[in-house]
Amino acid sequence: MIPVTKSFLPPIEEYMAQVQRAFTNQWLTNRGELVRELEQKLTDYLELKEARILCMNNGTIPLQIAVKLLGNGGEIITTPFSYVATTAAIVWENCTPVFVDIHPEYLTIDETKIEAAITPRTTCILATHVFGNPCNVEAIEAIAQKHNLKVIYDAAHCFGVKYMGKSIFEYGDVSTCSFHATKIFHTGEGGAIFCKDPDLYHKLFYSHNFGHNGPLEFYGLGINGKISELQAAMGLAVYPYLNVIFDGRKKACENYDKLIDFSYLNKLNIRDETTWNYSYYPVLFESENDLLKVESVLVKNSIFPRRYFFPSLNGLNYVNRCSAPVSESVTKRILCLPLYNDIDIENQIFISECINNTLK
Repeated sequence: MIPVTKSFLPPIEEYMAQVQRAFTNQWLTNRGELVRELEQKLTDYLELKEARILCMNNGTIPLQIAVKLLGNGGEIITTPFSYVATTAAIVWENCTPVFVDIHPEYLTIDETKIEAAITPRTTCILATHVFGNPCNVEAIEAIAQKHNLKVIYDAAHCFGVKYMGKSIFEYGDVSTCSFHATKIFHTGEGGAIFCKDPDLYHKLFYSHNFGHNGPLEFYGLGINGKISELQAAMGLAVYPYLNVIFDGRKKACENYDKLIDFSYLNKLNIRDETTWNYSYYPVLFESENDLLKVESVLVKNSIFPRRYFFPSLNGLNYVNRCSAPVSESVTKRILCLPLYNDIDIENQIFISECINNTLK
């Protein structure tokens, strides 16, 4: 079987050595030594200059907290082409998603359509950097400043991405990331939020810890978004292998680039000035029928790609449905191929042959 992805597993003895630290400290949660060390290592690795990182227990809680603090129950302009958590976080926090279609080339929110969607109730823009491909952050920032809006970036796919020479997490009022087990860097389950403004960071911090100001007082409302020492232990064990992970995924993407016949399909167009992270390998077919034919052949050979993202979120049964023709078309035609750092070249050759032969 060839899965669409698999978790990077560090040597078990190295993970257990980190776990032993937590046992020795007798400290399993509430921001212990391992969590604080992980945050510092990630700050250094990502070369964060202004933004501060706050690790959390998954990748969705940071979105929910950001929307809670910045959405103010209003309308939030967002993309229909993202994982469902992006839209769900908006609705969960009693805000209203307003969908803007996506750019046909980069698959990120179409910045030229944002202003037309702004109303007196608009409070935020929540945009997704798709497959590690950055949004047009300069244009979005200009729009936000003009209309006094906050900007949240769902950067779940963006660990290690740089744009214009700096970490993608430095953009927007808030950026979030996922450290789910299938991501490039992971803590088994986990995530993080990034913020440059000290006052906002303070609110984010106490919001992820029940609102606490010390053990007996409270700054305000909060929930439990804390990451545990055991999750941080996994992150610290994975951390030394980041270059191995990136190098392996880069090589795998370069192999697909050479092996696949792009006469009948397209690959993702990465925005200029981007240092990409090789997080996914999506291909776009000319029609949904072509996708389904290829998918069927792959599955019959125990190869399991993923229709990701699917479906277009503007059709969810808990949103105000609207038209987003580009997103609706793309979601029917996009397929993510198996990709992980140690995927076997023979498997990539076979996958590519299946695709090429089916489409000829």
